[in-house]
Amino acid sequence: MAGGTPRVHYLAGFSCPLGGLAAGKPRVLCHEADVFLSTGSEFVYVYDQEGGLLTAVYRFPDQVWHLQLLAPRRALYVLCARRGIYCLSLDTPSRSVSQANKDSEEDELPYPVMPVDPDACVLPDATLCAFTVLDDMLVALAQGPTQWKMQLFEHPCLGEDPQPGGQIGEVELSTYTPEIGIPGKPTAPHFLPVLCCMSLPGSRAPHGHPQACGGFTLEGALFGLLFGADATLLESPVILCGLPDGQLCCVALRALVTSRSAPGDPKALVRILHHLEEPVVFIGALKTEPQTEEAVESELSSMEVHSDCLVALGHHGRTLAIKASFDKSGNLVPELQEYFLPGPVLCAACGGGGRIYHSTPSDLRVVDLAQGSIPLDPQQPNRAPGSLPPTLCPTSLSVCSVLTVSVSPRAPAGETELLALSAKGRLMSCSLSPKSPGPTRMTSASADRKIKELLSGIGDVSERVSFLKKAVDQRNKALTSLNEAMNVSCALLSSREGPRPISCTTTTSWSHLPLQDVLTATCLLQNSGDFSLDRGWTLCIQVLTSSSALDLDAAGSAVTYTIPVDRLGPGSQREVTLPLGPTESGVLDLPVTVSCALFYSLREVVGGALAPSDPLEDPFLEEHALDLLPEQEGICLPLSRLTVDMLRCLRFPGLASPHTQAPCLLSPARDPVDTFLEACCGPSSEPTGPASLRAKYLPPSVASIKVSAELLRTALEDAHSGVPLCSATLQWLLAENAAVDIVKARALSSVQGVAPNGTDIHLIIREVAVTDLCPAGPIQAVEIQVESSSLADMCRAHHAIVGRMQAMVREQAAQSSSPPDLRMQYLRQIHANHEALLREVQALRDRLCTEDEASSCATAQRLLQVYKQLRSPSLVLL
Repeated sequence: MAGGTPRVHYLAGFSCPLGGLAAGKPRVLCHEADVFLSTGSEFVYVYDQEGGLLTAVYRFPDQVWHLQLLAPRRALYVLCARRGIYCLSLDTPSRSVSQANKDSEEDELPYPVMPVDPDACVLPDATLCAFTVLDDMLVALAQGPTQWKMQLFEHPCLGEDPQPGGQIGEVELSTYTPEIGIPGKPTAPHFLPVLCCMSLPGSRAPHGHPQACGGFTLEGALFGLLFGADATLLESPVILCGLPDGQLCCVALRALVTSRSAPGDPKALVRILHHLEEPVVFIGALKTEPQTEEAVESELSSMEVHSDCLVALGHHGRTLAIKASFDKSGNLVPELQEYFLPGPVLCAACGGGGRIYHSTPSDLRVVDLAQGSIPLDPQQPNRAPGSLPPTLCPTSLSVCSVLTVSVSPRAPAGETELLALSAKGRLMSCSLSPKSPGPTRMTSASADRKIKELLSGIGDVSERVSFLKKAVDQRNKALTSLNEAMNVSCALLSSREGPRPISCTTTTSWSHLPLQDVLTATCLLQNSGDFSLDRGWTLCIQVLTSSSALDLDAAGSAVTYTIPVDRLGPGSQREVTLPLGPTESGVLDLPVTVSCALFYSLREVVGGALAPSDPLEDPFLEEHALDLLPEQEGICLPLSRLTVDMLRCLRFPGLASPHTQAPCLLSPARDPVDTFLEACCGPSSEPTGPASLRAKYLPPSVASIKVSAELLRTALEDAHSGVPLCSATLQWLLAENAAVDIVKARALSSVQGVAPNGTDIHLIIREVAVTDLCPAGPIQAVEIQVESSSLADMCRAHHAIVGRMQAMVREQAAQSSSPPDLRMQYLRQIHANHEALLREVQALRDRLCTEDEASSCATAQRLLQVYKQLRSPSLVLL
């Protein structure tokens, strides 16, 4: 078989992602001295073989899926993913490229990078997956929702603008099952369909080299057997289509054109030739029978090779070959033979002498279908001399990782030159010379060349082994991390009641800064379990502030802090301190909720492991690796939740120990003009400002709540036994405050504190008797009263007290404690009074929106009085 020892020359290198290029999309075309190449990215490169350098780089808006050269028009047609078909004129490239940003990119790169102008898109269609160009027609294959659709467009004559005209034909091919992808985003097929044009000798067929234009010329006998008498009489080119589901079908173009004027059954236009049952990756034609000298000279003069064998290759190696032969009766019949070659097949090309070059991840091989390449088997006497061989024996060319291959027309007579692109982005030239008829003595030069080729092959295999080893290590680490994350998740979700192996405790404290005091939250993350939190874990702390009490329409704001957790082993802890307020304006909107959670990022840990280091094993997994992840980007495990209210933030400078001086409380930052005016008034002047005026001339705002003494004794008997009830109640309310120890030591029942904005708040606890509620007599109760010159601060403190009381009542109600007998008529009267007050509040608020400034003062004053009555109800928590 010809084509024995290859001589490999590396022409150029192109950038590729980590792990190499993916198969299926790269293309290589050769025209004269220029090589047109795409690596599957958005770039198309033009390489000059004679000069040995890149001459141009075209940049498209998306990935390039297919290239085809129309040599007579010197036009390059490019299929851009999710965009359409572009046409680049090789004579006047300025018409097809944009000059914007061209100068700046030429300064940085040794070759010009030319963005393709949007006007160069001659057929915009996001569903196009394949195309082929003839002299007078353009055929495109579009991916519909459930069917493939072949469209035929008219092409202008030579010398005109190379843009397609109107659509002149359309037919739907077989149905398929659409792939599941991201909603709203078109799903690209894993395997692109293959189009190839077959024509009769002498008919109007694509000119130039067959590999450049994607067309072949079949002998009349084989053409008639395959495509029927109608296509033969019409001398119509036929488009062969290989689909990802394995179907091999054909459409006669002139029959498709005439069906538009005389429509009939569209299914009659499509003929299914065969089904490979695996994705079709290549369709071509070969000349297998020996030729006479006159036939060879005729083909050389017309630049047409009359092929006598049709071949199609599947992704997993199934190969179909069809020839025209005679049966026992002398009738002309199609001979069909299936072979099984090593797979997966990444690319293929037809060469001279009946040879097929095909690439697998491990090697570039060649098989020979020419007559006489395999001797006749004596055990098969019925085999005709011109028939196809029963088996194919692939021969290795010792070149691995080839993604796309093309036969160069520039090879010297008797030799074959292949242009190939490797997975590492190398453009190679492989020269194949015929084998010598007898054994020859190896010279020193050939021995050196053989050693270099072997070393190059060893280097390629070693590099691929390192890629695979790196991928295995990366996936093992990802699996280990996922197993650890699963253990942590199960431990945290199954231990909600008892102690948790991983906990986060939040405490608050006041920090003294030069300008003002700041309330800070300290989150302590502790790992008490046997697990280790490594890569992918993040501590998320969300600080949610409530809306301002003075602005009912204001919405709360949330700030989330993310702190990467790096190697938090068993017994380790991590502390994070965050500011809670006040803000620059001196406002601290309470309550503030601090929520802590652990987040495990699946995208960070698993995303890299899903992308294969060797895309040749599954060439289309690299583009869809992240699509295999679930919609959620990770796992969120809540740890703790803390509400910071007014009772927790109160400070008590008057409770400082006599031996220690209380720290000076810094008020929030004030306006410099106000500070200057106060300094000018002198130290003996009375304090000014809205807060001091409100405290001097207006009575304090008061709110109270009454709780049954029996209810409090039952709830507090364990933690505050032997302590007076009023003092125990105050200690219980301030249990989360830093001053609770001083309150316990002094057994206080009332205390005066300072709010975050500097306003005084007075808490008074006393025992009272509630009459008229129980027919058996007065009910002993405890009244909790809040006083403050600031209405907003009083409301915040009252809200905090009510929240604690609600939690206590729910806990005691679960213990089935029965309340005493009550006077229901009295309760109904109180409820009616409260409903009347609420209706009056709504009416007064409506009047404030319509009255002028003079009338609104009285309405506002009445509104405050009604609010005061609502804040001091006559009911008791029992």
